[in-house]
Amino acid sequence: MRESLPRRREFLRQVGQGMVAAGLGQSLRTVSAADEIPTTQRLRFPKQDRLVDLLQETAVSAFLPAVIRQLQTGTTLRELVSAAALANARAFGGEDYVGFHTFMAFAPSLRLSGLLTGQQSALPVLKVLYRQAAQLEAIDHHHADTLHAVPQQSTSPASSAPQHRETILAAVHAQNRESGDQTLAAAARTSPELALNSLLPAVFEAPEVHRIVLVQRAWDMLELVGREHADTMLRQSLHYCVKMEPHRNGSSMNVAADVFEQIARVSELPAPRSAAAISDQWIRQFADLLLSSGPTAAVQAAADALLEGVPAAAISEAVSVAANQLLLRDPGRPEQWAQPNKPAGSVHGDSIGVHASDTAHAWKQIVQVSEPDNSHAAVILSALCVARDAGIRFSALRSQQSVAEYAATINEQQPETLLGMLEDCVHGQQQSEATAITAQYLQLGHDPQQVFRRLLSYACSEDGALHGEKYYCTAHDEFSRIRPEFRNGELLALARVTASEYGTPAPGYAEALELLKLL
Repeated sequence: MRESLPRRREFLRQVGQGMVAAGLGQSLRTVSAADEIPTTQRLRFPKQDRLVDLLQETAVSAFLPAVIRQLQTGTTLRELVSAAALANARAFGGEDYVGFHTFMAFAPSLRLSGLLTGQQSALPVLKVLYRQAAQLEAIDHHHADTLHAVPQQSTSPASSAPQHRETILAAVHAQNRESGDQTLAAAARTSPELALNSLLPAVFEAPEVHRIVLVQRAWDMLELVGREHADTMLRQSLHYCVKMEPHRNGSSMNVAADVFEQIARVSELPAPRSAAAISDQWIRQFADLLLSSGPTAAVQAAADALLEGVPAAAISEAVSVAANQLLLRDPGRPEQWAQPNKPAGSVHGDSIGVHASDTAHAWKQIVQVSEPDNSHAAVILSALCVARDAGIRFSALRSQQSVAEYAATINEQQPETLLGMLEDCVHGQQQSEATAITAQYLQLGHDPQQVFRRLLSYACSEDGALHGEKYYCTAHDEFSRIRPEFRNGELLALARVTASEYGTPAPGYAEALELLKLL
């Protein structure tokens, strides 16, 4: 049953007032072992304790040999990733920048492993596991935990869906982790779906890339770790929200409340038209609107589209197209933002385009798996996020070019020669040339999967500034699901990002090659 309008409107007002500016993740402090950690019962994981403990507690100097011994004695990559996700949640709890980026890379690394054969299939997972081991050691969390067991109370602190949601919101606002943990765990005991939908309103209060992708990855991870661990997975997102609560402010992005109220006034949205009824031209025009009109107009346009019967999937598709354009048009990292593994001119790592693409991809999943009110909110907020990102680094700074225009700069036609040229451009970090060669290859009708295969090795070998595995999977997914009119843009962007990230090998990768005898 739909909630009363006054209560619903008050919640939506809170959402609108709580929007925070982009770039929030940059300011997140790393948790240290000296931070206060409650002395409560340690989280344990029946049937997985031994492997979880090994992955959390092994010193980085002995880590890869220990993990490879596990593989040699029958432990599967899937089992390793599942145990590592539980160790990550227990140790970092969504409160450590490198820690939660590592968690978000687990499922993508397993997917990359599935695209490889033989001993090579272990490399993407070993890369991400090593990243986790190094961070555990760096902040002295081999034996220190952030998440602890939540005692089951005889009476639940909340007994209905609205009460769960409101209690979690209040806990986040008060920065009361214990209350939030109790309520979220109680909801998870009823069902993981109730826990997710009770948590999402707090996530929506300040949407940015880490807040959105973390909750989506936590939900997806249930397929690996099991639904019985829903509270452990989702509590990471809750703790992230609590940690970032001091950074919320009422002046940041007060643009969404009025649009949400329009939806709240409608008892039922009209039956959506079929996706086939929405033209490619509509998708392109809506994407252009998102890139050029600002957050206020973007949320209004998304709400209007829903009320006109445009399916959520079509709006989400336009958001992905807009995010892809942000990456293709990005003029590159400014000199003042340069870092050792993210030089001036680079577009990998936490660039606006990569962040926007990963966020758009996560929003789609949230739209699909959440209850109607949360799903409608997610559609509108996805439009807000990409429009806000376009305003941070105005997309027109780099001229928009079609695949044909990129391809026109290349004369070669043979597929193998073009693929070799592409790898030469990656090694030379020539972003524009890699994009143009990929465009020519696709324009000639050659197999796009061969480009994905060539670029896959770099998603494994290069550091990628914490985003390499995630973004490869985002581009691969979008290419396979988005309309044919727009899919080539995803592969062009991946070629550009790959050329950008080349030259900084992933820590532990060379050791893994040696141990697996792949050198």
